[in-house]
Amino acid sequence: MSEVIGFRAHVAGDDGEAAFGDGEASYGRVVEDGVDTRHGAILYLDAISVSFDGFKALNALTLDIGVGELRCIIGPNGAGKTTMMDVITGKTRPDAGTVFFGQTIDLTKLSEPQIARAGIGRKFQRPTVFENHSVHENLELAMKTDKRVVPTLRATLFARLPGEQRDAIDAMLELIRLQDSAARPAGLLSHGQKQWLEIGMLLIQEPRLLLLDEPVAGMTDAETERTAELLDELRGRHSMMVVEHDMDFVAAIAGSGKVTVLHEGSVLAEGRMADVQADERVIEVYLGR
Repeated sequence: MSEVIGFRAHVAGDDGEAAFGDGEASYGRVVEDGVDTRHGAILYLDAISVSFDGFKALNALTLDIGVGELRCIIGPNGAGKTTMMDVITGKTRPDAGTVFFGQTIDLTKLSEPQIARAGIGRKFQRPTVFENHSVHENLELAMKTDKRVVPTLRATLFARLPGEQRDAIDAMLELIRLQDSAARPAGLLSHGQKQWLEIGMLLIQEPRLLLLDEPVAGMTDAETERTAELLDELRGRHSMMVVEHDMDFVAAIAGSGKVTVLHEGSVLAEGRMADVQADERVIEVYLGR
């Protein structure tokens, strides 16, 4: 791979445009521009329906995510979880319904790169990093790539970092517990470490909303525990939607927040983890007896 355009797991875009964060990033700064969240919600899905060859993947799906909320989404295979994320990021257009980012940004009218620029970052299940480049260089690439151009890796890496950006990368390395691996090629990291690096590459672009698809799939118990700690640290600083099948992990990160259960493209149940686990409908279609 010779150009940043080939790297797409860290952005909503998937149509050949680079879509990394603009400007100089400084981790922890709240980005307010362009997203009106005065009413307390950052994402609204209203009556979203999507059909594929007669199969209704989403059926009048309605939900909202609050600013700074960590929302867990669970449900059986085929419940519509991936299709929902595809709709949010512009990969799939709904047949009906609306999706708003804040009060005023209609995501159904934007392209994938435009949605990424608006402040939505998506992490897919399998980690995608630049394996021949160091951990530090991966973070540099995520931070410095201008969404409006497609520079070569060489040009990007040899550009000098301002002090504020160096400090932001150092802070990110500490947050994702990879400060001791900063100079290590990303390809030599464990599976869990690659996942943390990819999360760091998303975070350093300062998205307002993170979509995380099965972030602990394939991790060891220790790595899963550390990932739960990481997401807990991010709670309140970023809005997050986490799709996951590991119920122990969901219980660890959900806290007193909402868990949404999808089934056949609609919300089957929603509430605290204990309430969802005790719901007879959820037990019947997903958790089992």
